[in-house]
Amino acid sequence: MLELPKFQNRNLLLQALTHRSYSNESPESEDDNQRLEFLGDCVLGFLVGAMLYEYFPDLPEGELTRRRSALVDELNLTHLARELELGSKLRIGKGTERDGGRDAPSLLSDAFEAIIGAYFLDSGIDAVKLYVEQVFTPLIRNAPQYRSPIDAKSQLQEWVQSNFNGSLPEYRTVSASGQDHAKVFTVEVWIGDKCYGTGTGRSKKNAEKQAATDALSRLS
Repeated sequence: MLELPKFQNRNLLLQALTHRSYSNESPESEDDNQRLEFLGDCVLGFLVGAMLYEYFPDLPEGELTRRRSALVDELNLTHLARELELGSKLRIGKGTERDGGRDAPSLLSDAFEAIIGAYFLDSGIDAVKLYVEQVFTPLIRNAPQYRSPIDAKSQLQEWVQSNFNGSLPEYRTVSASGQDHAKVFTVEVWIGDKCYGTGTGRSKKNAEKQAATDALSRLS
């Protein structure tokens, strides 16, 4: 069974487990985990990508991108968060609690990323690298179900790189409506100075996937 990393600064761990709905209801509380989620997403993508690069020396860039996307997507991170029992550890608002927020995939996957970000600040990149290797090596070696077919974002990225001299699509969040526990995000995907697609979802990641799907449908 997975275990949380050992923190030197427990306040960082507490912040990683604090959803914005809790902070909104408790103004005296510490900061929520949104910034840590952003940091953790960056660190996790880099480290998992580096692991795949080393473990599969003969795979082309496109396949490495697909496997990384599958390993760090919401579905897989939610699975890992449940193994860590993060749902029972989260600090969430009363409304979010009533609506089943402790088992919401978007909250759980975000919390996992926030844990990674907090641990990076707490103990540095070497400690995070060891922890990420412990968690993801079994998945990379023994779980082919995580090596999913190419997803819409990866397809779009490959098309853009081939047709725009190595450029990357840019995802812009244009709105976030609804209460904290039931937000709906709207995201546009831009290539250069043109919007190619729009998507909505209960998390930014899902909205980005929908925007990529919309862009691909227009391009085809």
